[in-house]
Amino acid sequence: MPYIIGIDLGTTNSCVAVFKDGQPVVIPNKGGYKTTPSIVAISENDKRLVGYVAKRQAITNAEHTVYAAKRLIGRRYNSEIVEKIKNMVPYKLVEGSNGDVRVELRGRVYSIPEISSMILQEMKLIAESMLNEPVNKAVITVPAYFNDAQRQATRDAGTIAGLEVEAIINEPTAAALAYGYGKNINRRIAVYDIGGGTFDISIVDVAGENFKVISTAGDSFLGGEDIDNRIMDYCISTFMQETGIDLRQDAVAMQRLKEAAEKAKCDLSVLTSTEISIPFITTDSKNNPLHLKITLTRDFLEEISKSIIEKTFTICDTALKSANISKSTIKDVLLVGGQSRMPMVARMVKEYFGIDPSKRIHPDEAVAIGAAIKGHMLQSHQSHAKLVDVTSHSLGIMVAGGYFSPLIEKNTAIPTKKTRIFTTVKDNQEQVKIIVLQGESKRCEENELLGEFILNGLRKGPRGSVEIEVTFEINSDGIVMVSAKDIKTGLKQEIIVTATSGLTEEEIQRMAEENRDYLLETKVSEDFEKYRYESRKMIEEVDSILNRLKDTMGKDEFFRELLGKVDRSRENLEKAIKEKNLESLIEELEVFKRIYKMCKSLSSKG
Repeated sequence: MPYIIGIDLGTTNSCVAVFKDGQPVVIPNKGGYKTTPSIVAISENDKRLVGYVAKRQAITNAEHTVYAAKRLIGRRYNSEIVEKIKNMVPYKLVEGSNGDVRVELRGRVYSIPEISSMILQEMKLIAESMLNEPVNKAVITVPAYFNDAQRQATRDAGTIAGLEVEAIINEPTAAALAYGYGKNINRRIAVYDIGGGTFDISIVDVAGENFKVISTAGDSFLGGEDIDNRIMDYCISTFMQETGIDLRQDAVAMQRLKEAAEKAKCDLSVLTSTEISIPFITTDSKNNPLHLKITLTRDFLEEISKSIIEKTFTICDTALKSANISKSTIKDVLLVGGQSRMPMVARMVKEYFGIDPSKRIHPDEAVAIGAAIKGHMLQSHQSHAKLVDVTSHSLGIMVAGGYFSPLIEKNTAIPTKKTRIFTTVKDNQEQVKIIVLQGESKRCEENELLGEFILNGLRKGPRGSVEIEVTFEINSDGIVMVSAKDIKTGLKQEIIVTATSGLTEEEIQRMAEENRDYLLETKVSEDFEKYRYESRKMIEEVDSILNRLKDTMGKDEFFRELLGKVDRSRENLEKAIKEKNLESLIEELEVFKRIYKMCKSLSSKG
């Protein structure tokens, strides 16, 4: 049976796992690392770079290297968050044809799902390398507080990457599966998930093989990147005071500083002080080189980071209040995400919940493991394992005055169905427009538009006399169906609400085809380089053998014929290499291999 892999598509790093031989395992990349940087770059020769190879060249190619794409996925170009990000990243953000945010690299515009698909494609290749078979299905995780547009954009990224996305699962829920699946645990847990760009808190009841999410809350723009930015701001300010130069005007200097800030933050998880040292970071007005050298202590890092971590506990308060539960009912706290490694985070979590965080799961691997478990549950159709999740945002419609009237409150267990009666607002009103929204604001314009439809042919009557029954239904896959019905006449209209990532179906299919073509070209290119290298090595070896035999067999007629064969075959190989003809190169290499065996046999006899 084909495998369903689990992918944790992270802001800073991504991870892939699979359920194999009765247990979930994380799959390391070619370098042996279990996580891969979520970084994509386009090189000068338009080659796509993903992961560590992209990270290594980021300093010299800052404007064409995309990191933290997850913070952009599913967002509108004119949103406040995108405006903030514009001033924080060296790569260029532009508006897409559908109002979504996109990036411009080397003169070409890429959608954010397209960039994310390159990371997912890398995870797919890592899995295929280990499993030795094609992988076409995946469960992909997202922050619990992602809205429908962000979830759909993630699903689109999977499609572009050539994956059938079997499920989109919340990251804290996946971590809970990694914690409790197959372990016969019975307790209420809190999953505190702080990664590079997002924060989630979920309260989950674990009872054997039953996992029930009670409440979730979060912020999709809060995480370790914010701490990195504060370190950078401090260094920029200090350097400006000393030299009068603003490093923010230099993209290469900023990329070097970003990497140094991230490393210093990680170092201070185990050290009490560290030095940020960047030689030749810039030059002064007389072209003299300047160096940045700043000592950073753990105490100072905690001081500038504390307000960020404190925000997470305000969100925890919201999650607890929403579920009407007290901290004392929580028996285990799971720390998930790379930023949870920070000593201050563990300390503040302990102070807030009153218990030591659990060490049962790996903060970097748990989410991918949980996604792999979910894939196994879907594949094996296990009836004894049950997962109940909740809506992360309220769903409702716009009513008179531009106000939002929620029908399904956030943290409602799914599947669910809710109905409410509304009335007409005008005399003899013949139609009503149902505008479906997602969010928590009372004002409609501050919430996310999911869809709209019109119920025509209402019976005439004074305002308030015609009753319309609006029903919201969410199935176990998270698909939303909305209907409106004139109660007296039975006239009904309904839609299935499908969030958009900003991409049309035609764009998604075109991007998927382009991705397949690119991978095919890359495979041909890699094969060509392999055979070219093999040809060069074999030519060198044959030349070496012939040079050794020249003195003893130089006048032998058979030897002279052999030299002629070698020269002709070498010319054919060189021609195939020059023309970049893979098929011809393989054929000519086979001929040269036979000549090589003749040379080697002659050498052994001599």
